Amino acid sequence: MNKVTPFLWFDTQAEQAAEFYTSVFDDARISGTTRYPEGSPGPEGEVMTVSFELFGQTFTALNGGPLFEFSQATSFVVHCADQDEVDRYWDALCNGGEPQQCGWVIDRFGVTWQVVPDALFELFEASDPQQAQRVTEAMLKMVKLEIAPLRAAFDGA
Repeated sequence: MNKVTPFLWFDTQAEQAAEFYTSVFDDARISGTTRYPEGSPGPEGEVMTVSFELFGQTFTALNGGPLFEFSQATSFVVHCADQDEVDRYWDALCNGGEPQQCGWVIDRFGVTWQVVPDALFELFEASDPQQAQRVTEAMLKMVKLEIAPLRAAFDGA
C-alpha cells in the first residue's frame, strides 16, 4: 500500500471512472469495491468506493454526491517515453474530454491530466537558457505536445 493515496470525489461515477482509467493504462487494475451499508449517507447497496491502481499507484474513487467538483488546481502527470505513448494516452483521455493547452486534458469525469513526453523535461534541462526559452515558446503554442517540433525549437530550427 502507498503511504499517500489520491482520493477522488465523484458524484456517482466512481466505478465508471475506475473502469475507464484501468482500461486506458497498461499496468492497471481495480483492487476493491465497497458499497454503502444500511443507514449510511449513500443509497444502500450502491458503490461507495472503488480502489484501483495505475502503475502501482493506488487511487480511491468515492461516490460522494454533487457537493464537490474537480478543478485544474490538481492534475496527474502521465510521463510518456515517446510520441506513440503521448498519442495513445492523449487520444484515450480526450475521448469525451476537453483538450487544453500545453498537453493538459480534462477527461470525461472532470479529472485533469498532463500528458507529457519525457523528452520535454530533458529539453528544459538544457544549460543554454535560449534553448529552454525556445522550447517553452513552442510548447505554449501546442495543445497536444509533439516531440519533433519541441526538438526543432531546441535546435533553433
